[in-house]
Amino acid sequence: MRPATPDPNIRQSLTGASRAPAGDPVLTLFQRLFGPPGDRLALRPLYAAIVADARDPVWYRGGGVPDSVDGRFDMLCASLALVLLRLEGDGDKKRREAVLLTELFVDDMDASLRELGTGDLMVGKGIGKLMGALAGRMASFRETLAEAAAFQASVRRNVFRDAPPSEEAVRFVAERLRRRHGALGAVPLERLLAGELE
Repeated sequence: MRPATPDPNIRQSLTGASRAPAGDPVLTLFQRLFGPPGDRLALRPLYAAIVADARDPVWYRGGGVPDSVDGRFDMLCASLALVLLRLEGDGDKKRREAVLLTELFVDDMDASLRELGTGDLMVGKGIGKLMGALAGRMASFRETLAEAAAFQASVRRNVFRDAPPSEEAVRFVAERLRRRHGALGAVPLERLLAGELE
């Protein structure tokens, strides 16, 4: 899912895909649920920062995360999950921002699935699976972030999956993600929503 080099266009975070057609039934459904696309414009800098973090070569070179479609998706989910957990910590007052940020993720994944050749009839099902993956990572991180060994086990399952990582790689990625979690907690909300992760 990942191009070889970073691209500032957030719609190309995984595949180099362009925006899905305006009449797409999946996007129309999400627009009805979450509001018109204009409502999420303010969250684009934050989503772009999350994508940039997930595409940082240090995850793949230093951390040994597989530089593959699955590996880049897993890092995007990990980075996004940490930000959503940060917003969750502010309770209902930032629920809308979390929903709109998730909608940007859905839009991005829709474009990526289409770029990978997924047909219209399967896009909705594919997005459902990707949303389930994001929700699973959020739940796992929420339960384990406070304890280093438990979080390393979560990272092994959710970032490396079937890849056989070294203990050093798992520790590197887990410690870096935990530092990011701590940094997010220290960033004032207004700056976070503007795209500052630390």
